[in-house]
Amino acid sequence: MTKLLDQAVAAARNLPPDEQDEIAHFVFRLAGADDEPPVPLTPEEHAAITSSKTAASGGEFATEEEVRAVWAKHGL
Repeated sequence: MTKLLDQAVAAARNLPPDEQDEIAHFVFRLAGADDEPPVPLTPEEHAAITSSKTAASGGEFATEEEVRAVWAKHGL
């Protein structure tokens, strides 16, 4: 285990059990070790992803100002 992952696990130990379980499920998903089947996309989600891929392949990206506005909107 890397030092960083060890530190993250140590920090998670101080959280309530339900939050620890949420982190554990997330780690399982990231590691590909979960038993949950993929969640199918809705037609709207599929269209949005296709649109985003098309825009990205054409070099269309958000400006730094647009990205900052989104972060600010969500309090980050």
